[in-house]
Parts: sequence; C-alpha cells; structure tokens
Amino acid sequence: MTTRILKLAAVAASALLLAGCAGGATSAGTSTAGGRVQVVASTNVYGSIAEAVGGDAVQVTSMIASVSQDPHDFEASAHDQLLVQRAGLVIENGGGYDPFMQTLVKASGSTAPVITAAVLSPEYPSDGNLDSHKDDADHAHDHLEGFNEHVFYDPAVMAKVAQEIADRLAKLEPAHAASFEANAKSFAAGTAKIQATLAEIATAHGGAGVFVTEPLPLYLADAAGLDNKTPAAFSEAVEEGQDVPPATLLSALRTIASGDVAVVITNAQAAGAETTQVEEKAKGANVPVLRFSEILPDGMTYLEWMQGNADALGKALG
Repeated sequence: MTTRILKLAAVAASALLLAGCAGGATSAGTSTAGGRVQVVASTNVYGSIAEAVGGDAVQVTSMIASVSQDPHDFEASAHDQLLVQRAGLVIENGGGYDPFMQTLVKASGSTAPVITAAVLSPEYPSDGNLDSHKDDADHAHDHLEGFNEHVFYDPAVMAKVAQEIADRLAKLEPAHAASFEANAKSFAAGTAKIQATLAEIATAHGGAGVFVTEPLPLYLADAAGLDNKTPAAFSEAVEEGQDVPPATLLSALRTIASGDVAVVITNAQAAGAETTQVEEKAKGANVPVLRFSEILPDGMTYLEWMQGNADALGKALG
C-alpha cells in the first residue's frame, strides 16, 4: 500500500545532536562487543531474512518489529537515525512502501550499502541491477503507479534479496562468505517449497476468484493462479486510506455474494469500516476469509510465515 507521509521532524531537529554523538559510533558497521555486522532493516520481514543469511555474524535491528505497529503511521526517531548511522548494511522494501528508510540514510550521512527489495522484482520497471542503475535505486523510494510494492509476498523475490544480502555481507566479512552463501541457498530452498505449494494450488484451483481489500497478497494469489475479482476502485481507495465510494462498495459486496469469489483476503493491520463490511458479507455468503499481515508475527521466521500463508490459502480453497 502507499505509505502515508511520515513525520520525521524529530529526526531533522536532532541532526546536530546526533552529529555530536557520532564520535562514539563503531567503524565498518560492526559492534565492539562481538565484531558482528550491524544490519538495519525497515521491517522484521527483512530483518528475519538478514538473520537467516547472516547467522551469528550479524546483529539485526528492525525499525518495525511487531504486528501491533502500523507501518502507515511509523514515525522515525533520533535513535533510529543513530542506528542507521552505525549500520554496516541497510535493507529496505522501496517502491514507496518505506520511504522513511532513505530519509534516515540521507539524514545520518550513512555510507553503508542499501539493499532495495522492490528493484529486484521482475515487476519493477527496470532490469533490477542496483549497481548499474543507481537512479533506479533512488526512484524505488517513490510510489510507482501500477506497481504493487508489497514484494515481500513474492517468495522468489525474497530469495533474490537473501542472495543480495549474502553478497553484501561477504564483502564486509570475507571470512564468513562461505557461510553466508550456504545460508542464502538454504533460504532459497525454503522459498522454492513455498512456490511449490502455490503451484499445487494453481493446479487444483487455478482460475478461482479472490477478493483482496488491498494489493498486499496479490503476488501470492497470482502465483496460486487465482483471478482477482476486486473492483480496482475499491482496493485503490483502501490502499490510499480513503473512503470507498458508496457505489464501489455496493459493487464489491455484490461481487462477494455472486458466487464468483472463492476466498477473501484482508490486511490484518489495516482494518476499517469497509473491510468489516466485506468480511461480514463473505461470512454471510459462506466465503472463507483470510487475514494476512505486513509484519512477521512474534516468534516466526519469514519462511514459516509465508509457508503458513500459502498453506492457509490452499486450505481455504480446498
């Protein structure tokens, strides 16, 4: 969904203070305690992937780390800027999803490499080469019309992110390069399993209708061969945090009750009046409703989370 304008006044106001604290920052993005690479991720989705690849050689901090936090309303702090200033590696989603990360990178003066997941998506309007397309990396922080920025719901793209993390970490800690590479391959095997589950769903239920209140799960739904029946004006309004026009809402509710929708998927972290009406209409029409989140539930890894989402989708359809 398009991230709402974030309030970063506190960060700007504290820039001088942070400059004064910079003398205590460790070099090369590592901690003095354990010599681990400091990785800062916009959400725990990317934090989890960094932990899977980096293992004990990294210390990961995720800006948004709980499902109780709303990514739309995130306000970065002076402490967040300091974390980015000391980072050895920064990971963001891009595509307009988490613009606060680039604001923090610029405000902190960080020279750490930045991995932008959106640029690695085949749906992103470029070849996804971060090294040869610096302008693309900058552009990826803006909302792109027609591009679904929720690339973390595409397991294949997350496998690319894992490999990119391994490559970047290998340059920072060459002694652990083999371990990073092995971990990235293991992670990719996990994403392949998720993709296999989605392929099985496509074989059994390809063409079945899906209604999504927002574009959040569409990469997963597309891989499962489902047909998006959601009126575009409905999901666009919800995504932008706007009221759904009455005529559009009526059309959406009729679509759900028509028998053409096999499953409804909502965003568990962005509920509203329209979402509630959609869920109630689905319940009345005996259409299963799934609630998918943007943030990892406590105690879960990325692979566990996304495999669980794929399994739940198959169960709802089957």
